[in-house]
Amino acid sequence: MSSFLEVPETTPAAQAMYDEDIADDGFVWNVSRLWAYQPETLDELFTLMSTAFHHSGLELRQRGILVAAAASTLGDSYCSLAWGGKLSGWVDPDLAAAVLTGADHGLTDQERALAAWARKVVKDPNSTTEVDVQLLRDSGLTDAQVFAVTAFVALRLAFSTINDALGATPDRQLVATLPQEVTTAVTWGRPPTD
Repeated sequence: MSSFLEVPETTPAAQAMYDEDIADDGFVWNVSRLWAYQPETLDELFTLMSTAFHHSGLELRQRGILVAAAASTLGDSYCSLAWGGKLSGWVDPDLAAAVLTGADHGLTDQERALAAWARKVVKDPNSTTEVDVQLLRDSGLTDAQVFAVTAFVALRLAFSTINDALGATPDRQLVATLPQEVTTAVTWGRPPTD
C-alpha cells in the first residue's frame, strides 16, 4: 500500500499526472497516487512553491539544500530521498548526504545559513529571532529573498505534512536509482514500498 488511503478512481487529471510520471520516470509515484484525490490542488501548490522560490533569485542547488534540510528535519523520508537524489545530481552524493544529516560540510557560508534557517522554520518557527534573520542578511540575502525562502520552505512543509500524515511511502523504484550516500543518510520516516 502506497498510503493509508485507497487509490481513488482515475480522473482525467489523475491520469495526466500518472502519464507524466511514466514518461519522466518509468513508474507512477506513490505520492501521485495519493494526490490523485486532488491533482488540481497539487498543481496549485507546486505553482505557489515555484513562485515563492523564483522570487528568491537563488539557483537549483540552493533549492535542493533548502528542501533536503527541511525534509530531513521534519523526518520525511520520501522528500529526503527524492531531494537528496536531486541534490546529489547537482552537487555530489557526499554533499547531499551532509545536508540530509545536518553536517553541511562542503556548503558555502550562504548555503549553511539557508540550511540552518530551513531547519529552524521546520523545527520551531516560534524560536526564530532577529539574529537569525541578520545571519541570512550577513550571508548576502536581501529581506525580499529571506521572505521568499521562508515562504518556499513553509509551502514545502505543507506538502510534506500532507504526504506524511496520510502515510505516503517512498517508492522502491526511486530508492533504486539513488546514490548509496543518500540512502544510507536517510534513517528516519517511512520505509520504501512498491
